[in-house]
Amino acid sequence: MFRKRHQPVIEVSKLSSLIAPGVEIAGDVIVTDGLRVDGRIEGNVRAKPGSQGLLVLSERGSIRGTVHVHDAVVNGTIDGDVEVEHYLELQANARVTGNITYRQLRLDCGAVVQGRLERLSDAVAQEPAGNVVNVQFAQAAP
Repeated sequence: MFRKRHQPVIEVSKLSSLIAPGVEIAGDVIVTDGLRVDGRIEGNVRAKPGSQGLLVLSERGSIRGTVHVHDAVVNGTIDGDVEVEHYLELQANARVTGNITYRQLRLDCGAVVQGRLERLSDAVAQEPAGNVVNVQFAQAAP
């Protein structure tokens, strides 16, 4: 009766760098392969042009700046705009204050987004598909 949809695959094996808990970086970070952030970044995070940079932000991690990567799994806090060219997963502890542009999105219950969601078209990555949603999700108080 119900068909299981094909879920996009993120190559977590691409993770080549870690910003550990207790580490704070002030400045921009350029990702070529994959980056896991358990610490704090005060600056922009972006994929090197022509690469398929992956960002994994754990629930202990935070970024204050813009993010522009190929794939992202977010379970921490981002204070800034986010653009993901391929697949974005916002897990239950994700907190994003800023506009999000994505091609494919998975939004788990409990994730909080304060900003606009805008889907990129499948034909051209730089042209919005016109699917724009103003959204603010918040978890209900117990």
